[in-house]
Amino acid sequence: EVGEPFKEEKAVAKYLRFNCPTKSTNMMGHRVDYFIASKAVDCLLDSKWAKAKKGEEALFTTRESVVDYCNRLLKKQFFHRALKVMKMKPDKDTKKEKEKGGKAESGKEEEKRSKKEGGKDEKAKKEKEKEKKKDGEKEECKKDETPGTPKKKETKRKFKLEPHEDQVFLDGNEVYVWIYDPVHFKTFAMGLVLVIAVIAATLFPLWPAEMRVGVYYLSVGAGCFVASILLLAVARCILFLIIWLITGGRHHFWFLPNLTADVGFIDSFRPLYTHEYKGPKADLKKEEKSESKKQQKYDSEEKSDSEKKEEEDGKTEATRNSGTDGSGGERHSDTDSDRREDDRSQHSSGNGNDFEMITKEELEQQTDEGDCEEEEEEDTESRPSHEKS
Repeated sequence: EVGEPFKEEKAVAKYLRFNCPTKSTNMMGHRVDYFIASKAVDCLLDSKWAKAKKGEEALFTTRESVVDYCNRLLKKQFFHRALKVMKMKPDKDTKKEKEKGGKAESGKEEEKRSKKEGGKDEKAKKEKEKEKKKDGEKEECKKDETPGTPKKKETKRKFKLEPHEDQVFLDGNEVYVWIYDPVHFKTFAMGLVLVIAVIAATLFPLWPAEMRVGVYYLSVGAGCFVASILLLAVARCILFLIIWLITGGRHHFWFLPNLTADVGFIDSFRPLYTHEYKGPKADLKKEEKSESKKQQKYDSEEKSDSEKKEEEDGKTEATRNSGTDGSGGERHSDTDSDRREDDRSQHSSGNGNDFEMITKEELEQQTDEGDCEEEEEEDTESRPSHEKS
């Protein structure tokens, strides 16, 4: 015979009932709450009974001490041990599995026959099977990577609880169903408030006159507020339909769009309105934006190519300048005729004409100038010879 529980045991069981994580399920046609043994042990090791007080020892020091104490609670019928029984699959799944097993057996027989025929055929078949498996895996990976494809939900195996024959508390993944169901303080307080409110409402005729008038005005104001929100919800829908019909479905105007949304009281009144234009112009604007973005990309690519070309040209000019430094004396000794030809070419390029008409007088002047230049060159050649002598 098991005696009645002590106050300490009731306190520990109550703490464990409201602080240990529990889940609910059906057992023998009834809704029950269950917990796991290892989590219950962890919960009690973190409680106040695991800390030593002044002049007293801690009630829970190790996991073994917690297990022994829980065995006492189990004997006093605070909870009992249950057994997880996995639910069987329906007949359709079993038939499919049998068909798969028959196919696998037939495949094994064919493989044995093929082995008897020759080893070469086996190698070829194995290689083909490997290639098919690889292709299948690649296709599955691609399907998983493609955006928009819904991911497969992780199916959890369903189970049901049944009473266990061996009623012992063990530390691990064992399941225990609660029998002890005390009333929480919050539920008690809420019930008490409701009872007081009902009694006060029934005694309304006995209230003072000022309180009754105040309550009347408050109730009228609350009713008007609720009615105004309902009227606003209907009016905004009518306004949206009118604008939508007049504009042919191009303009979508919502007044207080979050009025009926699942948001807070203040957020339901903001923003004041929203407007969307859904017409051909909007599509054109989207296309123009996409084209402008593409052009900007192309321009940036062209600029990068042109910058690369400029850098290459700069490098070639630097190499040419380095080569021309050695032959600077020869370049500086250009004749006056070369300079004049350069000036003429610049003058012709500035005017935008590659060829110009020249009169007979200009030709005679040019020939005279050329003769004078030749005489000057001969004088310069003869001078150094005289100086040497």
